[in-house]
Amino acid sequence: MKKRLVLVAAVAAGLALAGCGTAKENTGDGAATVEVTHAMGTTKVPAAPKRVVVLDTDKVDTALTLGVKPVGAARAGELTGWPTYFGAGATDGITEVGVLDEPDLEGIAALKPDLILGSKFRQEKYYAELSKIAPTVFTENVGKTWKANFLLDGKALGKEQQAKDLLAAYEKRAKEVGAAVPNAATLKISLVRFMPDHIRVYGPESFSGIVLGDAGLGRPERQLLAAKDDKRFDKVSAERLTEVDGDSIFVAAYGEKSAAEQAKITAGPLWATLGAVKAGKTQVVADETWMTGIGVTAANKILDDLATHLK
Repeated sequence: MKKRLVLVAAVAAGLALAGCGTAKENTGDGAATVEVTHAMGTTKVPAAPKRVVVLDTDKVDTALTLGVKPVGAARAGELTGWPTYFGAGATDGITEVGVLDEPDLEGIAALKPDLILGSKFRQEKYYAELSKIAPTVFTENVGKTWKANFLLDGKALGKEQQAKDLLAAYEKRAKEVGAAVPNAATLKISLVRFMPDHIRVYGPESFSGIVLGDAGLGRPERQLLAAKDDKRFDKVSAERLTEVDGDSIFVAAYGEKSAAEQAKITAGPLWATLGAVKAGKTQVVADETWMTGIGVTAANKILDDLATHLK
């Protein structure tokens, strides 16, 4: 009887371990797999994937941050290449497989991936087809859940502990950078992004807004988006540029068309009336780190900019 109870307990413990997404199994060919619970269910993925396709910009950052070069990646629509902030050669050999909202399924299949990383927010309708190509793990959302996404994708990549360590190191550094800024909490740091057909201000639940919050930096009242359900960003017309003012303004542009519009508007008379502009407290920053990077390396690049420009 005692032996039977011990056996039952052992089986139950094994099932519980598998359910939490940490148990490893061997497939028929001897390759170890791990169960990962994600936005679309639970999927068995290789314990050490070798050919990874990623379908969002945050996952490019995550994979490269964790030392995994994707064999393929989808790109953001207005972008023409891969991130440059990882340095020369870091993205060489990555094959483009469509854009974020419309991945190229045939192109993905041709790469023979053993893992696909995407997001329910972007590619939910493609999940079944992607899963037929390779084990597929989806995060729920983008931007505001970037830290949870980083940890989930890290687990799927077989780099769970490394991801935890890097995220903790970033958060520690964010506090240190903020602590070095005089009157950090009372500053009004404005985030402005030029899009192809409008201007945005970014709130506390955006990627860059979260980084500012981690550093303990204050924001303009307008950019807290207190009355909005979506606190990632809000649109501002060119005629209401006074709404983007702050003690300091960090400005980015999404793609070449947006950069041309940024240059035109920031050279105009209304921009010149802003307090931050008059004080010389505006800074053009890289969109690929502040807006589309959405990962730990991009977040650290934002901290670099804050440390340089907020003195």
